Amino acid sequence: MTRFVLSTVLAAALAGPAAADFNATPPNAPDQQPAFAGQTRAPVLPDDIALATTTVADGLEHPWGMAELPDGGWLVTERPGRLRMVSADGRVGPEIAGLPPIDARGQGGLLDVLVAPDFADRRVWISYAAPAEGGRNATAVATGTLSADGSTLENVTEIFRQTPPWASDKHFGSRLVLDGQGGLFVTLGERSDPAPRATAQDDDNHIGKLVRIDPLGGAAGARVDGWLPETFAKGFRNVQAAALDGQGRLWTVEHGPKGGDELNRPQAGKNYGWPIITYGLDYSGKPIGEGITAQQGLEQPVYYWDPVIAASGLAFYDGAMFPEWQGNALIGGLVGRALVRLTLDGDRVTGEARHLQGIGRVRDVEVARDGSVMLLTDARNGALVRVTRD
Repeated sequence: MTRFVLSTVLAAALAGPAAADFNATPPNAPDQQPAFAGQTRAPVLPDDIALATTTVADGLEHPWGMAELPDGGWLVTERPGRLRMVSADGRVGPEIAGLPPIDARGQGGLLDVLVAPDFADRRVWISYAAPAEGGRNATAVATGTLSADGSTLENVTEIFRQTPPWASDKHFGSRLVLDGQGGLFVTLGERSDPAPRATAQDDDNHIGKLVRIDPLGGAAGARVDGWLPETFAKGFRNVQAAALDGQGRLWTVEHGPKGGDELNRPQAGKNYGWPIITYGLDYSGKPIGEGITAQQGLEQPVYYWDPVIAASGLAFYDGAMFPEWQGNALIGGLVGRALVRLTLDGDRVTGEARHLQGIGRVRDVEVARDGSVMLLTDARNGALVRVTRD
């Protein structure tokens, strides 16, 4: 594992011509039409800020989530089931002990990590694929405290497990967001396979749901009669990007198949449609369900992509380094292999930029306390990368 690698790369060298028109790529579903102007293919924003990237740490095996510590270091998860501390100067620590059993098959493993902003009691939350009987598994969340020497996660307690478990290795969702009002949002997936997908609209499970729980265990209050008490909203495919905006409102981005990545602002008790309505097509090229994109009582996405960017990781910029980006949404692109930036006017997207195109599969995005933007690249030799002005 490399302790510290410094490599500065100008954005222009990665991106090619400034503000390349990615909107020129044809959609997978050309006959589908947006429900309102600006719902997809927003105007391409100028990519006119020279960026530099610094590899803070590399040699990370499929890193998935990160959380900044008060001293400028980072907790970073590796999907095979390891949690590590990366110091502010780039030293990668040994595997942190004390994690619960983890099923690392397929898209599973150790996923997100979260700490309270002040880290007052050294509390940490992790999400992961938890093994269950019969080769099944489920997204779970546990919490514990990091030992004073940073070597062990102590007093670990599982506080949530998606029900029912499935024999699937896909679509675990799994971003964690403290809502600032005593709750913890957990994004989930619908486990991908036809059988669980068919239950995503059912109210007696957590399949394809967004849940809100107490950070120390249990539901944070029932929302809708007939729903499980943890369920906040439903009708999602696989949400791997979630964050609060400057007003404290939750936003999510979910993966579509061939088209249909969605930006949503989930609200309590609402149904976001999957798999009844969606944009794009199934991987086979056939329509999803009846192939409809709208139905009364089902919410439209704020924005969608076709083709997909394969969104993972979301942050709203709030810092001094890039004042031009204040309030913008920053999204990781796995297939897009870029840092995707959206400008917003209220709840509508007004422009899109794709920075650092070709940097790799961006799995997570965070804004550091110094205003730099931190990226995790998802690879066997993945990296923690700092983005600054050149």
